[in-house]
Amino acid sequence: MTAARRPPTTLPTTPPTTLPPHPAMLEPDTLMKQCTVEFGRASGPGGQHRNKVETAVTITHTPTGVSASATERRHQAQNRHEAIFRLRLRLARDVRRHVDPDRHQPSELWRTRRQGEKLPINPEHRDYPALLAEALDVIIARGFDVAGAAGVLGITMSQLAKLIRHDKATHALVNRGREERGLHPLK
Repeated sequence: MTAARRPPTTLPTTPPTTLPPHPAMLEPDTLMKQCTVEFGRASGPGGQHRNKVETAVTITHTPTGVSASATERRHQAQNRHEAIFRLRLRLARDVRRHVDPDRHQPSELWRTRRQGEKLPINPEHRDYPALLAEALDVIIARGFDVAGAAGVLGITMSQLAKLIRHDKATHALVNRGREERGLHPLK
């Protein structure tokens, strides 16, 4: 079963004031303490150097079983950095925290990144997976009502839709959920 089709992992339900941090919100060093790392060889550019050195990196988050890998660079450190970012994105998509959609208060990160009703973020920025995880927690808690989730998070629906569209797999996940509930897909 691919990661995109795996049913979401759920973290324990707790009151909104004591909600544990989502794994995608953890600093890379803290996250890596919960992970196993495997190295291997990969095909692709790099020629002889690539064939002699184990540059491929696969990281698995032990508590959830979610994993990500990177093989496209010639240097293991670069692939490790990319694999961590991909893991945080997969965790954002696949792991849910139960939030009370009516009492949810945006996180400190969300509040500091928000500018009025806008949420400017580059999808390659290190904060993107954490923001995406929080947005998905609220969207799913509200039954894929993106407009209602945007209101809870203090941004416009178009800003929330833009955040979702930055990641194709997340966009597809939200649209599947909306279609299952008879809602129109996000464009």
